[in-house]
Amino acid sequence: MLKKLRRKVKIVIKKLGKRHRTSKPQEPNPSSSSSPSPSESTTTSNMPPPPHKLSNVPFLFPETQSTVLPDPSRFFSPHLLSSPLPTNSFFQNFVLKNGDQPEYIHPYLIKSSLSSLSLSYPSRFSTSSFIYQIFTPDLTISATQNTNGDVNSNHIISSFSDLSVTLDLPSNLRFFLVRGSPFLTCAVTRTTPLSISTVHAILSLSSNTSLTKHTIKLNNNQTWICYSSSPINLTHTISLLSSSGFSGVIRFAILPDSDPSYETILDRFSSCYPISGNAEFTKPYCLEYKWEKKGWGELLLLAHPLHLRLLSVGDGEVTVLENFKYKSIDGELVGVVGDSWVLKSDPVSVTWHSVRGVDELYFPEIVLALSKDVEGLNSTPIATSSSYFYGKLIARAARMALIAEEVCFQEVIPVVRKFLRDSIEPWLNGNFNGNGFLYDPRWGGIVTKQGSLDSGADFGFGIYNDHHFHLGYFLYAIAVLVKIDPAWGRTYKPQAYALMADFMNLSRRSNSYYPRLRSFDLWKLHSWAGGLTEFADGRNQESTSEAVNAYYSAALMGLSYGDTHLVAIGSTLAAMEIKSAQTWWHVKEGDKMYEAEFNRENRAVGVLWANKRDSGLWFAPPEWKECRLGIQVLPLLPITEVLFSDIGFVRELVKWALPALGREGVGEGWKGFVYAMEGVYNNDEAADKIRNLNGFDDGNSLSNLLWWIHSRGDGEAEEGFVGGGRYCWFGHYCH
Repeated sequence: MLKKLRRKVKIVIKKLGKRHRTSKPQEPNPSSSSSPSPSESTTTSNMPPPPHKLSNVPFLFPETQSTVLPDPSRFFSPHLLSSPLPTNSFFQNFVLKNGDQPEYIHPYLIKSSLSSLSLSYPSRFSTSSFIYQIFTPDLTISATQNTNGDVNSNHIISSFSDLSVTLDLPSNLRFFLVRGSPFLTCAVTRTTPLSISTVHAILSLSSNTSLTKHTIKLNNNQTWICYSSSPINLTHTISLLSSSGFSGVIRFAILPDSDPSYETILDRFSSCYPISGNAEFTKPYCLEYKWEKKGWGELLLLAHPLHLRLLSVGDGEVTVLENFKYKSIDGELVGVVGDSWVLKSDPVSVTWHSVRGVDELYFPEIVLALSKDVEGLNSTPIATSSSYFYGKLIARAARMALIAEEVCFQEVIPVVRKFLRDSIEPWLNGNFNGNGFLYDPRWGGIVTKQGSLDSGADFGFGIYNDHHFHLGYFLYAIAVLVKIDPAWGRTYKPQAYALMADFMNLSRRSNSYYPRLRSFDLWKLHSWAGGLTEFADGRNQESTSEAVNAYYSAALMGLSYGDTHLVAIGSTLAAMEIKSAQTWWHVKEGDKMYEAEFNRENRAVGVLWANKRDSGLWFAPPEWKECRLGIQVLPLLPITEVLFSDIGFVRELVKWALPALGREGVGEGWKGFVYAMEGVYNNDEAADKIRNLNGFDDGNSLSNLLWWIHSRGDGEAEEGFVGGGRYCWFGHYCH
């Protein structure tokens, strides 16, 4: 039967190939990429040498002067403006519009406005639909003589790093905002009278004999401690503390639950303060935090739950203070003492094909679906000019080549190869009709032609929204094309690496063309997607699976180019993103991360914000549970096995989502992702449901769903599978 089927499919493919060969494949046109049309007023013709001439000079797409990007010069120090600037950072609100929306710098919400800085130890509000932290200006610090509210005297970012940002306020106040610090630290660089106000009533103020420690009790049951490097004389009225002239370092910390044991710990570590912190990739699946500190004694910081799971404590470099805890929307923050931390993640299997393999019994069914899907590449050409949807479609086609390899159906690969070449080259050559990639020198990064003129085009790609999503799809398609056509890969390597570097650059050098890790948050250990848009709740991310795809695709591109460093970094970031998704987006029954009422109603967070958890999606209400499941699954890939390796949770997730499929108007594409997850533990029933689908997500196909279903193996037998172990290549090839 298999032989007869293959003969039939070969005939179909030969006919398909003949239709293709009537036109000669286009070769790269160097002139089109180096000489933009004069009518393209948003670009300048500063293209590097033609793509077939490899050089050590990084490839840059044509420059554009975007009409929609904000001006960074108002909030960044002049010496920072000549370097690429962050566009998805933990402090992004500080540099957008008036810079006066709060940011969550654990454990405090911090807001800078009117030449003052307010900090809040936030309370939390929860329903079955959302959770958010409430900003209340518990303490507001300013220089007494500079409270006139002049909008031209707002803060300036004087430096930033992976784990910190330094905020300078007028009148000599410099705040070192270091993530996870239980202290807010301010350096007063010249003798200045200080004002410390509160929206609460001050019940009492007590001081030690040296006037270097002051305890402030408020009528909302909060107790704050103020430490200073030199004596400071504070007086107070009902809601205002005032000082005479002071210079030196002043630090503020809340005393959780007014617990005296916490006060002893804060006293002990009050004299050592961090001023910046960086994260270093020391080896695959390993990240090391290093802080620059001043003062004397040991450094105390706070770790979130994922830090604690990954933290290496056996080497004696750090001490975990199990009973020193602060509350957070991301789970309890626990005290850690040490100048550097080492975080180690389990290796994940970055492979082209399924981890378990496809049973040969199912090859014929997949081959038949594959032949139809490949034929559809020619009968249904790509009509969209959207960078996101275009990326999904070329990645979908690339999947077909890899599935063909896995089921030994090599005959379709030349057709897929030509489709990918014809589809990808116009974007890399700069002659794609209606859109294309450009370089923005102001912030430092790739934007689209449409996005440079319209902030809403390409889902905000022009204002740096969703870059890792869009470019991740392009990288996947490019990685596969390089794998099956190495000569093409050599020609277009500069452009391929330019797309990768836009969100994967590790350099801190000022002469880099892109900021360091545009989307990935090295403290939270996952990506953000919000771009240069001000949000009251900070950055956000909806689709963790598309974020995983971005780093997985970069690792695959490393495999196709033989770039072991790129493989290691992409794999490490994918592993961290997966751990974060499982920690904060996957809501398990009985889990203590979120309130019980939210846990009861949700198995997946819709949009996760720095300061909020939302059950709704950008494009769908909370009750569309199939969409919430699907947006955390797509695209369906070998790495999906690792992301959803907890079969017990997959059962919970599908049980929660399945009833939503009875709603009128549910899309067939979303059903496909629910059935794919059901196939993890209930293979036969899920396979029948997939066979009866009438349509598929634009990044998915019948052949891909069948590949997934028939590569699940015995789900019951694999209940303990965690995505690495004996299936992972890392232990065999890297030491």
